[in-house]
Amino acid sequence: MPLRRPSLLLYLRSLVFWAMMLISTLVLAPITLLTFPFPFRVRYRTATQWARFNLWFLGLSCGLRYRVEGAEHIPAQASIVFSKHQSTWETLALQRVFPPQVWVLKRELLRIPLFGWGLAMLEPIAIDRGAGRKAVEQLVTQGCQRLAAGRWVIVFPEGTRTAPGQKPRYRIGGAVLAERSGAAVVPVAHNAGEFWPRHSFIKYPGEIRMVVGPPIATEGRTAAEILAEAEAWIESTMERISTLKS
Repeated sequence: MPLRRPSLLLYLRSLVFWAMMLISTLVLAPITLLTFPFPFRVRYRTATQWARFNLWFLGLSCGLRYRVEGAEHIPAQASIVFSKHQSTWETLALQRVFPPQVWVLKRELLRIPLFGWGLAMLEPIAIDRGAGRKAVEQLVTQGCQRLAAGRWVIVFPEGTRTAPGQKPRYRIGGAVLAERSGAAVVPVAHNAGEFWPRHSFIKYPGEIRMVVGPPIATEGRTAAEILAEAEAWIESTMERISTLKS
């Protein structure tokens, strides 16, 4: 069970990782900003070096690595990813597992100096979560545009990071996008929260399991049906891969 009492060594290793993560942000964010005159593929390739480096350094400094199961299920055409959201880790790993992508995120994140500015270069789907139904329409309009451009759309249907074992209500927005666009939904489960917990300074050594499920067809189906199938697959897979079983 990775969630155990942390030692001084774990604190030190985590401190080294966080320090390097900050340094890499200060170095790569300005470089990414300099790519603004170039096409999306150049900006994306440059910006995602940050995720590549930090995943590698996470393994080196904290002994935390990962493996991906079900990569053969990833379709050739741009689709919508419904991912479990437990940790900061998946925001890095999804960039390594799936083709060029955009994210559904809070508009406020784009205001963060350097990090947010660099994020804006990737043309995310930035929505106002306090706008109610208008936020869903923002997601659908921008999401259809990104999918038509051949970019994958990453959605965290839980809306926010949740602790292992918690099962919050899945939000309908991503499923509405799937219904309207006809794009397939690719469900993703992982147990990163057991090694890199939300709001935690400590990173526990071990191996994170990420499982990619078979694409869910959306043509002719309602958003509620799509969401129910994705949630059922994700949550049943979470029960299977959890290391916190008694």
